[in-house]
Order: sequence, then C-alpha cells, then structure tokens
Amino acid sequence: MAKSTKSIEEKIEDIAKKQLDANQVRYFTKTESVNTEIDEALTKAESKSGGKGGNYPDIKLLIELPEMKRIPVMIEVKGRNGDFAKFGKDGNVLNFNEKGDAIYDNIKRYAVNGAVHYAQAIINYSKSFQEVIAIGYNGYEVAEDIKTEIGVYYLSRENMLLPKKIAEYSDLSFLSEEHLTFLQTAIRELSLTDEEKERRNTEYEIRIEAILKKLNQRMEDKGESGGLNIKAESRVQLVCGMIMAALGYKDVVAPLEIEELKGQMGKNTNDGVIVLNRIKDFLNSKNLPQEKKDTIGSIFSAILQDANYYKPRNGESPIKSVYITIKDDIMPMFRSAQHLDFTGRLFNVLTSWIPLRPGDDKNDVVLTPRYVTEMMARLCKVDMDSYVWDYAAGSGGFLVSAMKLMIEDAQRNIKSQRELTTKIDHIQLFQLLGLELRPEIYILAVLNMILMGDGSSHILNKDSLLYEGKYEQSVEDEGEKPFPANVFLLNPPYSEDGKGFIFVEKALSRMTNGMAAILIQENAGSGQGLPFTKRILERNTLLASIKMPSKLFIGRAGVQTGIYLFEVGKKHAPATLVKFIDFSYDGFLRQDKKKASLAKNFRDDGTGRERYQELVDIVLDRKRSTHHLDGHIIKDTISLEGNDWTYGQHQSHNAIPTESDFRKSVSEYMAWQISTLLTDISQSDEMDFQ
Repeated sequence: MAKSTKSIEEKIEDIAKKQLDANQVRYFTKTESVNTEIDEALTKAESKSGGKGGNYPDIKLLIELPEMKRIPVMIEVKGRNGDFAKFGKDGNVLNFNEKGDAIYDNIKRYAVNGAVHYAQAIINYSKSFQEVIAIGYNGYEVAEDIKTEIGVYYLSRENMLLPKKIAEYSDLSFLSEEHLTFLQTAIRELSLTDEEKERRNTEYEIRIEAILKKLNQRMEDKGESGGLNIKAESRVQLVCGMIMAALGYKDVVAPLEIEELKGQMGKNTNDGVIVLNRIKDFLNSKNLPQEKKDTIGSIFSAILQDANYYKPRNGESPIKSVYITIKDDIMPMFRSAQHLDFTGRLFNVLTSWIPLRPGDDKNDVVLTPRYVTEMMARLCKVDMDSYVWDYAAGSGGFLVSAMKLMIEDAQRNIKSQRELTTKIDHIQLFQLLGLELRPEIYILAVLNMILMGDGSSHILNKDSLLYEGKYEQSVEDEGEKPFPANVFLLNPPYSEDGKGFIFVEKALSRMTNGMAAILIQENAGSGQGLPFTKRILERNTLLASIKMPSKLFIGRAGVQTGIYLFEVGKKHAPATLVKFIDFSYDGFLRQDKKKASLAKNFRDDGTGRERYQELVDIVLDRKRSTHHLDGHIIKDTISLEGNDWTYGQHQSHNAIPTESDFRKSVSEYMAWQISTLLTDISQSDEMDFQ
C-alpha cells in the first residue's frame, strides 16, 4: 500500500468543512474572528514555530454544551500519511521535551499536536476560557480512496492543560447540537489519575526552571552582549515583585500590561515607579497587616527605583525586559498550576543567585522537596485545626504543604459552603506562621503564600532566635497574642549551633503539645546536636528517626540528612521504643549532572509514591499496603543523653542474612544498576546515581 507523499491538506480541510455544514455547525475559517478574546490569546501566544507571528488554526468553533459554558474548539488539518499525531513514551501528546522546551517540529508537523498548541494558547492567554477542545484532522490518499483520521482531546485548567482523549470519532458529527449532550457526558468522565497529576506537576516544575534559568542568564550577562547586567542580590526581589504586579486582583487592581512600561525617565512615570505602584495596589487589595505592607514595599522600592534598572537601553528598560518574560512565560503556567508550591520551583533557581554571606554554609539555603514537606506534615497529623509554624521558612514550602492538608481536611469535614469558606480564611490568616531572616528569601515566602491563597499574613522577617512566639503583625488585633502552635516543621540552617537544633529547642519550648518533624543533618542526633538534643528530651518524646537519601537536595547540599519526629510536651521515658527507619532508598533515582534536566536528574522508579505512603503508615501505626521497608525498621530505646538518635547506631551487624534478604538486595541492586546504565547511555559519566 503506497503512501501519499504529496499533501492533500486543502482537500481534507474541505471534507471537514462539509461535515460541519452537513450537521449545521457554525465554524470560522483561518482568517475569521471568533471573538476578540480568543483572537488576542492566539496572537499573544508563541506561534507554532516559537516566534511571535500569531496562531491561525485551520477551523475554529465556539460550541455551547447543555450545562457548561461555551467552549472553543480548535481544529488543525493536515494532509499526509504520518502527519496525524506525535506521542511520547507515556502515550501523551508530545509538545514539550524533558527539559521543558517546546518541540516546534512536532507542533508544526502533526495535526493533533498543532491543535493542542492552539488550545493551550487560549487557556493560557485568555481569562474567560478555562477549557478547550483540540481536534487534529488528517487525511491521505490510498489508491483512489481518501483515508481520514481524527483525534479529539479535551484540555482544561483544572486538569493542568494535559490533553485527555475524549473518544474515537470517524467524523465531526459529534459537534452537532443533537450530540452535544453525549459530548458533555464524555468530558465529565475525564479526570487525571494521581500518577498523571504528579507527572504533570513535574513537567510544570521543569518548564518553570528552564524559563528561569534562561532569564537568569540574561540578567547575568553584561549590557554590551545584550544582557541586562542585574546584580544577583536584586534578581529575587525583582522577579517576585513583577509576579505580584502581573497578578492583579479581580475588580480592584488590573494586572500590569507590558504596554504600560514606556521607558520614560520621569520621577513618577519611569518603569520602576509604574511597577512599584502596581505592587502597592496589589498588596493593599489583600487583608494584610500594615507592617507587612511597609516591609515588602521598602524591599521592592530600593530595587525598582534604581535608575540602572528603569533607564532604557536600546528603547527598553531592564525592568520591562524582565517583565515581558514574567508576563508571557511565567504567568500562563502559574494560572494552570496554582495548586503547586509555585515559588518552591522559583526558590530552587533563584536561591542560586543569592550570594552566601560570611559564615553561611552552602547547605543553609536549599529547597526541601515538595514530596518531603508533604510527608513531614502528614507525620505530624496536620488537620484543619492545626496551628503550624516554621522557624526557618525559606520559600514557605512546609507551610504550603501544611495549608494544603488543612484545607483538604476542612473540605472533607465541613459540608456548609459558607462555613467552609470561613474556615479556609481562618486557616490562611491565623493558623500558619513562618519566620525568615533574609529579606530576599522572605519575599519568596510571602509571594508563595499569596499565590497559594493569601496565607501570607504571618510570614515574619525576623531572627528566629530573638522571636518571642507572638503573632506580632495584626489583622484583627491578634498581634500581641501568642501563636498557639501545635505543629512544628523545620529544615534549619545546618551552620547554626547544634547543626540547627538551637532553633528546635527554641520553638519546642514555646509549645505545650502537638508534634514536630525536623529535617536536619543526621549526625546532629549522634552528638553534634548537643547540648540541645539532650535538653529537648526533658520535655519532648522522640518517636521516630528516619535516615533520608544522601542526595535529597539535588545539585545543592551533599550532606546526609535525617528526620526526627517528636511528640511535644511529654518527657521522653527511658523505656519508650523509638522507630528507626532506613529510608536511604526512597524509590527516586537521583543524579547530579549540572547540564541535565530535572527529568534526568530525578526520576521515580515506580515505587516512590508507595514508599512515602508506607513510611507514614509505619510511623503512625497504620495498616500498610506495601512492604518495601521490611528489613529496614528497628524499634529500640535511646539514652537520655541526646547522642544516639541515628539509624546506624541501632543497626545490628551480627544478624545472619536470610536467602530472602539476599534475593531482595540483589533485586534492588539490579534495578538500580539497569536504570543507571540506561540513563547514562547518551550522557557523560560525570556522576553516578545515588
């Protein structure tokens, strides 16, 4: 059967239009306007080639389902055998590579890929349309016949823009009015699995990192080479401020438009002042303490009023250049991934721009991975009535994970929508508190909590060791009241006394009950954390000691860490059995190749989610459904000296291994070795997998 090499795209497009006409479906051609918002979205988004030339779907529709809003339909037509669709190994439409870069060859060549590109453009760059149907329509000649193939996919902001195939169709009659009820039912049945959600989260994180790394390089480069020459210590605040300016607040503050930055040099009209005023208006729209608004305003003011940044270069100020990337590249992804610890990914890139201060350790400024912060919050049994604080908040990752669990618990238990809204507001405003000393990182935490739902009221720019345990900043006169913490989550700076345990003792001394989970350099529990560890046992019980993977902080800290879990307010009894767990292999394969993408440096072997769930079940004495950690759990007592908390100190080296132990070890080693070899086939041997 010979393949047609000549495209018959015009014939196929004519066939598609005739099918729509026959079913009395109103459509718009390539040059016709559907409506202004869709037109602007298609114009604003990158073209199929990656430029700014606009997007022109072959056929456009705007259908109205019986019980849903109007939904745009984008149809891309091709006319050659093999030009239907390009999928990845996971079966999903392949428009982005593992580095997060768009694969323009796929988008231009394949019908389905092009239609998906248009659909994502509309969701990303419009406000009214949260869902779009993408249709790839391809056809080719075989002998005297024309064969057609149709791919119909649904994309929505709720499903993180992941294209989900609706059903198999042989023509476009499913778009007729009489069949829209069936289409609506098919769409309702589409949902992402947990695995798809996690994969999509990772894809977003990869793309965010890729964009920020390119932006950072441009800010690093000198002006004569086309760079912006922005100091490293200014970049974090600059990016955070511009995200706030781009957010806006419904019916109160409009998002700043790129066209408003005109490169003027007036005292009240330069680009820095324009951005600063929009930030202030944004903050004023929030229910924030005045002290916080003043603190944030002063941080941004110093940078945005620097003439080096608002003075035009070749007709465009550095401020505007950065804002274009924020507005066009970062914000569309944020709108589709609001559930993520968004600035956690910013934090991971931006903190590499922050210079170390005298006395700082390279391990003091690191991002605790999202899956670890969530696990630690679950170990502390966080629920809707928890009051959670963090004495070294960083980007606020622990508070974001806790807030997520608190809101989910409220949604499960409160059936009245009015009561639920009131409770969520209370959680965000009064049940989370974080301390961060460094202004450039403090801004990240504030931004993170604002992005996650206005939970920024009690992120304090304070020295934790001088903090007195109060709300301090007031929304409803709570400023002088003690924060009633019953959950403490922390990854402290390891350069501080006791490897950071000085912060733990300080926080626990202000709590009367509850739970605490500390991610810290593991040897802090074997004597390096004295005298704090010994004193902590006088009024707190060590429940578990968890040995974590040595490469937990990919590309940053290389120290061996552990998690210590405490019950607060209860003196440790000598006969208490502590759970010691070797979690040094957590199901994730890590390497540290600086030029490799996040997808290459961090991969799930297929058991990662199971292992984290199993760990929580073991520690909290719950029934578990997997047994990956069998043979890696020890129950033993500790002394009251605070120097024998590590897994290795309680591991018996005299036990005779069984055949089952041998088989399990060989199996895990072979899985690790094969995965390593497959990954390294096309890469240098710079570093081996953990």
